[in-house]
Amino acid sequence: MKRLLSWLTGVVVMTALAVGLIFPASVHADEDIVSKYSGSTIRNVADDKIAAREGKVDLNNSSVRRFQQYPGMYPTLAGKIVLGGPYTSVDDVLELDLSERQKELFAKYRDNFTVTPPSIALNEGDDRINDGQYR
Repeated sequence: MKRLLSWLTGVVVMTALAVGLIFPASVHADEDIVSKYSGSTIRNVADDKIAAREGKVDLNNSSVRRFQQYPGMYPTLAGKIVLGGPYTSVDDVLELDLSERQKELFAKYRDNFTVTPPSIALNEGDDRINDGQYR
């Protein structure tokens, strides 16, 4: 009896798997969302915010790791900038409690920064301090 029950259970499971592979559940995108974007690619809020940076570091929406490309800024000055926001303009950073050396360093790279409104998709939790990307 146990053998028969085990065999029947196996047949039912295998049949369900086969049906799932042959007839997968259909997935439909919300037409309003698709029509909102050009083409067939759907982008989320984070993608749009990153695209608005135009290759620059967004002071309101970047993690400290984005400052690694500028020698001398990571991690101390980058941490101050990330924690000191949100900013309305790039020059607002100079209102932070920075040393003269840090002000000079920021001025040196100033053209590499931009400011866009903060986005919860990029600022939630501690992701701006530790975004989980390691070398």
